[in-house]
Amino acid sequence: MTAQLPACNGASYRLQSVEVKGHSLDSDWDDLPWFGSAQTDGPLLPLRASRSVFLPLWNNVDFSGDEWRDLRPTVMVSELRDSFLSGRRGVAGGVVKRQLIVRIINMSHLMYYGKTERNCDCPYKALVEVCDRTGSVCVVLWNSVCVRWYRCLKPGDIISLRRYRVKQRYQTEPDDIEISVNSRNPAARISVLQESSVSPEYLPPAAVYNFYTSKELMDRPHGDVCDIIGLVTFSGRRERIRSKDGRGEELLEYLWLRLEDGSSDQPITVKLFSTSQPELHNKLHPLSVVVCTRLKLMKDLTDSTFYLTNTTYTQVYCTGSGHHSEMSYRKLRPVKGFLQWLRRQDDRQVLSRAVIGGFFMFPPPPVSLETFMKDRRGEPGFLRGVELQMELERLCYRERRSFCIQAAVTMVTYSRMGEEDRCLFWTDRAPSLPSTPASFRPSLSSTPSPLEHRTRCKRKLLQAETPRKSSPRATLQPEHINKTVVLFEASMEFLENSSSVSDDDDDDDAADDSSFVTAPPPPDIIPVAMETLPMRYDHAHKEQQAVAVGMEGSNNNNKNNNGGERRFDYVVEDYYTLRLRALSDGVTVDAIFLPHYNQSSDTHTHSNTWTSILTHGAFSTHTPAPAPGDLIAMATQLANQRLVCVIEACHLGGATTELILSRAFTLNH
Repeated sequence: MTAQLPACNGASYRLQSVEVKGHSLDSDWDDLPWFGSAQTDGPLLPLRASRSVFLPLWNNVDFSGDEWRDLRPTVMVSELRDSFLSGRRGVAGGVVKRQLIVRIINMSHLMYYGKTERNCDCPYKALVEVCDRTGSVCVVLWNSVCVRWYRCLKPGDIISLRRYRVKQRYQTEPDDIEISVNSRNPAARISVLQESSVSPEYLPPAAVYNFYTSKELMDRPHGDVCDIIGLVTFSGRRERIRSKDGRGEELLEYLWLRLEDGSSDQPITVKLFSTSQPELHNKLHPLSVVVCTRLKLMKDLTDSTFYLTNTTYTQVYCTGSGHHSEMSYRKLRPVKGFLQWLRRQDDRQVLSRAVIGGFFMFPPPPVSLETFMKDRRGEPGFLRGVELQMELERLCYRERRSFCIQAAVTMVTYSRMGEEDRCLFWTDRAPSLPSTPASFRPSLSSTPSPLEHRTRCKRKLLQAETPRKSSPRATLQPEHINKTVVLFEASMEFLENSSSVSDDDDDDDAADDSSFVTAPPPPDIIPVAMETLPMRYDHAHKEQQAVAVGMEGSNNNNKNNNGGERRFDYVVEDYYTLRLRALSDGVTVDAIFLPHYNQSSDTHTHSNTWTSILTHGAFSTHTPAPAPGDLIAMATQLANQRLVCVIEACHLGGATTELILSRAFTLNH
């Protein structure tokens, strides 16, 4: 107390500060329980204004002070925000002991922040978005609290929080706060409450969902956040990509899903990253009903292609997990409408189009080289062959990356899975290039076409015995390490035009007799991997198929009960292999090509020539596809062609690296 000397009537005193049970109240007049009716103009001077304050310091019967506040009525989100922003002690930087009753509306995936230089036993955190009737706030679970409580909580739960800290939210607006919940300094108290046990005045509102059908998604803007429900008809294999957060160290696991909801013919395509729900992700097989919340719409502005992918708060609920019956979304009109459509579906019809695993790429690359290069702006450019080889060796297990090289096709092979020892193939013989393999004497199929007969001395169509290989085809030819594209182009001008055919059969035979090898060696190609081709969904063996497309891979799943090799039913079993020679340094790469299995629902019309097939990545959907023998015979169209090749690479384990040719664009000479 400090003395003040008034003009009359002697001295009075002003309350300067007071300590109550160890907590300082430095001149915070509004927090003191003043009483008295006198009003004065100007600043309040308690004694002059005839005001009094009672401090319950010596009452041993009634509780008072911060130690008892967590048993008093709860604090609201709006109170915490206002108190923190106004800088009131006890909230701003202090431990809040008053109870906060909130409902969980969103949960993030687990976030790992461990580093070698940090000493932390549980370097995890998770974001939990909660609300009460006054507003919403983000709760951060840290370290051992995260490990203990993350699996115990789910959206829709009502929780009670005590002993937490209020902070400014990281990297947000200055007026945004977050609640920090840790295991020490202070040790937080969390409990899950039954809805019936919460007083109506403190009962938080129910969670809000924004469900959209596949038809409605077509009209939604890019970046919109939405919820979906659908029947899974395609479940892809697990793959990983490098994080784009700047560190480039973390590998993020994902899979592709396709869902139907009956509102349109276009399925809902979802690129689903891990949501810290491993037990649910293992149930994401065809014929499952899946709800995904808080997905972000990714839309291509040039066409109607769109897909959905994760946000921080994405959650998944799947049949077989027991969640559907507990979640409040089951009462919503969009969900009820979907269930009515689902009850009208026939199991056999859905099974006929259900697919699991295999190579999948979405959205499909553009069919124009100019558009493709524009879309790749900011990404690494063309690789030399030896650089591609080095990048393939750096891939981690199930890591997926896309590469571009300039190359020429030197061989095309048609094979069937498990029958690679018998194949059709064409090889380019270019005698003016010393690095080109020697030409082979033709061994035509049983019904050679006129085109095959006319060109047999220039480009060869063969059927041969082929040994099996398991390692990726990427070999370096040392004599061409220093070759440049300019020299390659110069040598290409000396090659005979593939479209010109001599009418003199005797001259052809004479030329052929002087240049072919009488016993052609079989082509050295790699059998397609089990994980590359999509399987028809087998509900009776769904667990085995799920393991085959999971991160465990097929090595642990390719045996049946008798110890023999398991044989799944594949959607396609035949495939093409294109041998590509890099124009820069002569490295050769074998890439699988699947033009007859169009997963992207592309409906472009083209002429089914090799140029158009490679540009679109698939056969035309509006004309009959050419037979394999005809397509191999047409491979002469690839001679002397300089191509920009887009290769999708995925390390499948061991010595197996999958290389898929998704696009090849012709370069003008």
